[in-house]
Amino acid sequence: MVMTSVLVSRNGFQRWSAHAGVAGPLLFTAGFAAQETFLRDDYSPIADPISALEADPTGWLQQLNFLAFAALLLIFAAGLHRGIAATRFGWAGPALLGAAAVGLTLAAVFPLREDQAGNAYDPGNHVIAGVTFFSCSALALLVLSRRFAADPRWRGLTRYVGVAGVVGLGCFVMLGRFAMPEGSPLHDVAGLLQRFTLLAVTFPALLTIALRLRRLA
Repeated sequence: MVMTSVLVSRNGFQRWSAHAGVAGPLLFTAGFAAQETFLRDDYSPIADPISALEADPTGWLQQLNFLAFAALLLIFAAGLHRGIAATRFGWAGPALLGAAAVGLTLAAVFPLREDQAGNAYDPGNHVIAGVTFFSCSALALLVLSRRFAADPRWRGLTRYVGVAGVVGLGCFVMLGRFAMPEGSPLHDVAGLLQRFTLLAVTFPALLTIALRLRRLA
């Protein structure tokens, strides 16, 4: 009876964490899309990064959006760790997802600001948030793919998640070197490239993993 109760409790937590894994990317996307569509006439999704939504009197909405995503990502990481067969250093993938959640939290704590000309700028430390989230989320996918390979229930996702991690790392380098810095060759399309990284690479992989966790729970 005790063992059955523990199993039910564990499966219940994995189910809720899977729901958090699905809700996080979807709610975050809906949150920034609603802001840039209905609240910001001077905002360009092609040129401006998502964080630039903070540099406005309504910027607290994007700060809350970052914090909500961070909380859901932490819950997802904890449940995912329990839902995959244990391996040596198997904790590394979920831990990197937790570090990505820390990056989201830092993005809320150290928001971009608006100068007198109406341009968004980083008063300090926000760049750390971006580096932490994009690097750790990509590395998490890469490391998780190795853990998936050791579990027959997850093995079918190994290649896809591993490729998503590699592509995510490439996008991280591209954003950091060629898009985000002022004067870089792709700076005028930094927002578009950031959204591609999230919506075409990172988020689909996270949703795929979360849906598999939900099915297994």
